[in-house]
Formats: sequence, C-alpha cells, structure tokens
Amino acid sequence: MKITTVGIDLAKNLFQLHGVNEHGKVVIKKQLRRDQMAEFFVNLPPCLIGMEACGSAHHWARKLQGFGHTVKLMAPQFVKPYVKTNKNDAADAEAICEAVARPNMRFVPIKNVEQQAVLALHRVRQGFVKARTAQANQIRGLLAEFGLTVPQGIGHIASRVPELIEDASNELPGSFRLLVQRLLDHLKELDRQVDDLEKQIVKWHRQSAASSKLAKVPGIGPITASALVASIGDARSFDNGRQVAAWLGLVPKQHSSGGKQNLLGISKRGDTYLRTMLIHGARSVVSRADKKPDTCGWINGIVSRRNKNVAAVALANKNARIVWALLAHDREFRSDYASATVGA
Repeated sequence: MKITTVGIDLAKNLFQLHGVNEHGKVVIKKQLRRDQMAEFFVNLPPCLIGMEACGSAHHWARKLQGFGHTVKLMAPQFVKPYVKTNKNDAADAEAICEAVARPNMRFVPIKNVEQQAVLALHRVRQGFVKARTAQANQIRGLLAEFGLTVPQGIGHIASRVPELIEDASNELPGSFRLLVQRLLDHLKELDRQVDDLEKQIVKWHRQSAASSKLAKVPGIGPITASALVASIGDARSFDNGRQVAAWLGLVPKQHSSGGKQNLLGISKRGDTYLRTMLIHGARSVVSRADKKPDTCGWINGIVSRRNKNVAAVALANKNARIVWALLAHDREFRSDYASATVGA
C-alpha cells in the first residue's frame, strides 16, 4: 500500500518513523539509524513528511526535499496535544504524523544553508556578549570584596580597573593583581571576538538586498535586519504582518472567557533574540521622539497617554508588520507612506 504521510521523530542516531496510507491506516512503523535515512527515503515514492522543528530538522528537511518529498516542520508545542499515551519515540512519531496532516496546523519555514550560517553568527555573537557581561561583573564583584568599587557600565571596567591594580596604596596582594589582569585580558579577547563577528554580520548585511532594505526602517539596524531576514526567510509564508508580530511575541496575551475580553501583556512567544533586538531598537527611537515632533507624533501620543516602555513595544510591533510588508511585497520603505495613503 502506498505511503502518503510519514512522521519522523528526530534524534542523534536513531530515527523513529510512522507512516500511513491515504485511508489513515498504519503502513510503516520502524526505526532507522542515521546512515539508513538517505537510502530509505530516496527509494520511497514522494509523500508528505512531518518533523518537529528541533536540532538538525532544517538539514533533514532540505535533504528529503531533494529526494522529491514534501517536508513540513512544526513547533513541538503544537505536536504535543496529539501524543495519545506516555512519551516514547513511537508515540511521538505517530503524533507528528497525525499533526502534519491537520489542515489548520501552523508550520515553520525551512531555512536554507545561508540563513542557518548567518543565524549561527548571531547566536555565537550573543554567547560572547553574555560571556563578556559575566566577565565584567565578575571583575567588579572581586574588586568589591576588597572595598574597591567600579561604576556601573562595562566601559568603566577597561578605564578604571587598570588604575586600581597598579595603585600601590591599596591592599591588593600581588597574586590578586595578576589574577585581575588575566581577567581583563580575557575581557578584551571577548570584546575582540564580538567586534569580529559584528563585522562579518555587517558585511553579509551589505551584500543582502533584503537586509539593506529593512535597515532603512527607524529602529532597525544591520544586526537586527540581518537576523530578521535570516529568521523569516520567505515572508509570504505568513498571511499578514500581524502574524509576524504574533510569531515574535509582540501581541497581547489573551485570557478571555464567556465573551469577556481580557488582554494581558505581550505574549513573549517565539524568538526572544529577535524580539529583544526590535524592542531595543524601538526604545532608541522613542528616546529621541520628543525632538522630532513632526515625524514622531504617533510615538509621542503613546508616551503622553501611557509610558515609554509601552511606546517601545508598540513601535516594535509596528516595525515587525512593516518588515513583513517590505519582504512579502518587495517594497522599499517610505517614511511618508502612511500619510500618503490617508491623503489619497
């Protein structure tokens, strides 16, 4: 009997398969090793394959698409309700096979190799930034144990700490001075790594027409633009801009019942990194909005009614919808687009 739908539970070495025919009857239920995957699916007639969006999912999606199959990725939280019994590989594969066939299921866009490479730069840079912050805090904390305080801000570490460890009037032991100097050298190395990765990201950004287009939006710079292009991929996979904002967790979380609407704070779902970058970029625009009353009247109106944090999230939501419009319809950003539409 012909297999029409296959669910694959991905793993490091062993992959569980669950396949059904056009009538929903189980046709295949087996486990494959990693080196057996390509041989099995290259000989399988084209069918619908579902997988959870997890580690190596995009790699296998591209590989199986090359064999002529239709591959769809799903967020794990959308697959979980279809697990009928206790968790095991066979039950997970069956749930994936059931979920991928649902007409209202939401799917994750499959990333190409270039997108994954750019996102890897962002992830590694983010890790170095966290390590740099942790190193600066450790230096500040160790000096505080000896009664030496350094003002807040990572910039003060490089300017103040060398003077403290060279000052002979304090009570710092020689071994401790050498230790702090070693930590300073490590901090400088982390800073250099962050700068090098930023240069690589900016270089890719300048070579990408889509990323350069997004950087023209106020509140979106090269780092944010490149991350958005690499993460979203084909913007036409979203029906509208609000879906992108909801995908990034920039819409209100609902807790409504009985016809009574109850909207809470933003849902904070999706990619935390992208949402943080958009909000930080919007916050920089909001901080200068009072100096530009002609072009930032909408932002100033929100600040006057609420506060700057609400205005920053609102602008981040608006920018997410603008990003979808620019990518999905291949448009150039125009700051007067809204006013021109109203006046038409």
